[in-house]
Amino acid sequence: MDRIKWDEYFMAQSHLLALRSTCQRLSVGATIVKDNRIIAGGYNGSVAGEVHCIDVGCLIEDGHCIRTIHAEMNALLQCAKQGVSSDNATIYVTHFPCLNCTKSIIQAGIKKIYYAKDYHNHKYAIKLLNQAGIEYEKIPFSANKIAEFLTKEC
Repeated sequence: MDRIKWDEYFMAQSHLLALRSTCQRLSVGATIVKDNRIIAGGYNGSVAGEVHCIDVGCLIEDGHCIRTIHAEMNALLQCAKQGVSSDNATIYVTHFPCLNCTKSIIQAGIKKIYYAKDYHNHKYAIKLLNQAGIEYEKIPFSANKIAEFLTKEC
């Protein structure tokens, strides 16, 4: 039986995490990987113990939901909380990271970003990534391809 490629596997994990999102505006998932091992994952949602956007609506300020912590940040904070280094790791994200997440990714020592969809790709974020020598690449993701693997007979 054929196996899915590592990139497909980790991107599928990010899309699975996005299904846990509690923000109505956009469901995002992020998976941090080191040496082909998942070290952290996150999705966009409220601070622990706070109400969720899906239950009470988004809390909008200047066009952004301020209740939500982004998936990338949640994954990075999981590393910090568990004492796991993200230095030289790779992050797989369902959508191109926002400017603040990009800055955090750089500061956390992540060296590669793979994303499935463009989403307001900020010019300054791209400049910072290039300046820091961080690779970023849009890779296609197809839930249909994953479904095909699941329905194949071994």
